[in-house]
Amino acid sequence: MAEYKVETLIYYSKLTLDSKHIAKSSQKEIQEKLNEHAKEGWRLSSTDAVSFGAAIYVYLYFEK
Repeated sequence: MAEYKVETLIYYSKLTLDSKHIAKSSQKEIQEKLNEHAKEGWRLSSTDAVSFGAAIYVYLYFEK
């Protein structure tokens, strides 16, 4: 039977002229989470992101 897991990461926007600052700053942390879960046998099955106020919520869905 398959197991499922959700990892939620939250990033906050800041005043800057760089419209991609969140993508640039979050890439390392997201890659670390992917590597961490892969070592435990989890496979990334889907992703989602939601903007709420000054925050962006990134959801990583894993299955095993």
